[in-house]
Amino acid sequence: METVVIVIHLMVVLALVLVVLLQRSEGGALGMGGGGGGGFMSSRGTANVLTRATAILAAAFFATSVALSLIAKMNESPSSILDSGPSATQTLPSAPEGSSGNGILDALKKPEEPAGAQVPAAQ
Repeated sequence: METVVIVIHLMVVLALVLVVLLQRSEGGALGMGGGGGGGFMSSRGTANVLTRATAILAAAFFATSVALSLIAKMNESPSSILDSGPSATQTLPSAPEGSSGNGILDALKKPEEPAGAQVPAAQ
């Protein structure tokens, strides 16, 4: 279901970009889009069609965005940030043979204490 909505969303996005780029510029800041004679965008009716298409595609974009966020929220399982960390029973994988062991995980491990450096128990 989520994949279908994502595909529809992407098609709506591409169509919306295309329709917006096809519209005639009102300001003419770069001197483009105005033009004279009989081109593709010369009639008032074409501008109305593109304006309606933009509004429809914008509504479809909004609807698919809301649908995607609702689908993501329904698939989300409640979890705690404390549950996502490694527990004491989990072991980290050892470094591959031939590696120097100077990775980030190796720097975070506690250095092993030598056998003779144990602290005597307080009495």
